[in-house]
Amino acid sequence: MEVSWEQSVTDSINTIYLLFSAYLVFMMQLGFAMLCAGSVRAKNAMNIMLTNVVDAVVGSISYYLFGFAFAFGDGANSNPFIGTTFFALKDIPDTSYDYSYFLYQWAFAIAVAGITSGSIAERTQFSAYLVFSFFLSGFVYPIVVHWVWSSSGWLSPSSETLFGSGAIDFAGSGVVHLVGGIAGLWGSFIQGPRVGRFDAFGKPVPMRGHNATLVVLGTFLLWFGWFGFNPGSFGKILVAYPNTTSQGNWTGVGRTAVTTTLAGSTAGLTTLFGRRLLVGHWDALDACNGLLGGFVAITSGCSVVEPWAAIVCGFCAAWVLIGLNVLALKLQFDDPLEATQLHGGCGAWGLIFTGLFAKKEFVIQVYNSGAAGVVRPYGLLLGGGWGLIGCQVVELLVIVAWVSITMGPVFFALDKLKMFRISIDDEAAGLDISSHGGYAYAAHPQENHPLFYSDYMGIQGLNDS
Repeated sequence: MEVSWEQSVTDSINTIYLLFSAYLVFMMQLGFAMLCAGSVRAKNAMNIMLTNVVDAVVGSISYYLFGFAFAFGDGANSNPFIGTTFFALKDIPDTSYDYSYFLYQWAFAIAVAGITSGSIAERTQFSAYLVFSFFLSGFVYPIVVHWVWSSSGWLSPSSETLFGSGAIDFAGSGVVHLVGGIAGLWGSFIQGPRVGRFDAFGKPVPMRGHNATLVVLGTFLLWFGWFGFNPGSFGKILVAYPNTTSQGNWTGVGRTAVTTTLAGSTAGLTTLFGRRLLVGHWDALDACNGLLGGFVAITSGCSVVEPWAAIVCGFCAAWVLIGLNVLALKLQFDDPLEATQLHGGCGAWGLIFTGLFAKKEFVIQVYNSGAAGVVRPYGLLLGGGWGLIGCQVVELLVIVAWVSITMGPVFFALDKLKMFRISIDDEAAGLDISSHGGYAYAAHPQENHPLFYSDYMGIQGLNDS
């Protein structure tokens, strides 16, 4: 059947919108790279930059071969737990998905591995990154995507299978951030703290990142990319809501950008003042992490909550992050980028927040295109019953369980095979010189380590003799 020119124009604009959003999300990889580089010590800067590249390139291949199929493969044998078609993009494009949709989802997939990489920074063998990045992007993460974002998934809000609602995780507080955070939790736990992170009495020893400028630059790049991450998750912008004269997905896109901004800003400001009370000075790095924690938390409900609720979300996310960081130090848990606390803790809060504050009108607009007469659960505190909050709790628990039983054994096996953590000598010298032949910068007078690769090899020769 011939497509009308009006429909062709609509499809073209929607495709351009989705592709532009995909480019914004991919730009977040640059933000992650800058944030990670600035948050580690200078002697590990090249290593952490390379791992960000590896996350992208390895994730591209694994998501192309397997990941997209496991996530969205709804064929004749479709089931609620795992996709079974579209391996290596076979039969793409079809009536449901095209290449632009794959590209958008791919940009999400490679972000997950980047989260986990931050948790195990400064002490991980490079080969381990190749293994876990491929497995996480190609299998662990896509299964969760299928549960929540595929139309046939058992947690999907489109199918309304669970409690007559399904879990609302619009852009991935749970699907993306909690998955990456729990994977990072297991990786960091199995490795143990960095050498010198805690003294003989168990007290923390500061290991500050070497470049606050890169951290702030990375934070702003991530903020910019989040406008593709959250508003872009509508997929289509030209969808009009019935029974209205001027509202459609374009309204929701604008609202989502506003709630994202307000949650992040509130969390950043709250963390700034909260940490000032705790440590006695204004800390730019803490403010940046607080800002990102607010973004992570609002990602689940960004499209279905009022702007005032986004402020509540950001305020609580800041205290979740601050509290988990204090707890981590008490437990001698070492995550150089606070990725477990930030993405895992704030991601979990984001799921619960959505179950409490999702507005009925917005839920119907986002998941039923504003159709009249639709009845479905919404935020508990707004009178929407227990259905939605129940789904949110179920999603949180099954993600923690799934990532634990998949990534935990992978990291444990790598550790037993001596493929996970570098030696103490190499860690003290720095991964740049011990694994990559040189430093990211010409010289680092503030740190005590070999200046050149030949110096490092000479030291190694003396140690061997």
